Amino acid sequence: MPEVEILIGGRAFEVSCQEGEEHYLQSAAKMLDAEAGVLAAQIGRLPEARMLLMAGLMLADKTAGLEDKLGEVEAALAERDAELEGLRAAPAPEPERVEVPVIPAIVTDTLAEIAARAEALAAEVEDKLSGADADADADAPEDAEA
Repeated sequence: MPEVEILIGGRAFEVSCQEGEEHYLQSAAKMLDAEAGVLAAQIGRLPEARMLLMAGLMLADKTAGLEDKLGEVEAALAERDAELEGLRAAPAPEPERVEVPVIPAIVTDTLAEIAARAEALAAEVEDKLSGADADADADAPEDAEA
């Protein structure tokens, strides 16, 4: 088992751990050291056993608070999962029928008839204009000679 030296509250400790767990031990020691630093700043120098006990209790308090929050989050997640599963299991809603107004055939027939009349009138006007232009062209040379 590897021996790891950790610093807590300015004091060095030799601790054994499993092979490959050194990083986790160092991380835990840093957390304990941070709490010991808070205690030293508030209270001053404490005996080693008391400092470790108080720092451990402070970490345990934080851990308990985090476990409570984790439980709340897990319960909320389970509730959302159940709600989601209920929505997935529910039958699909019936399609909604939407009626769109239809233009009666008589209206479209009447509009087509009006369009045909308008086209006929346009052709008639065009023919009259073409005839008037032809008459004007025929009269134009006579006026030029006079």
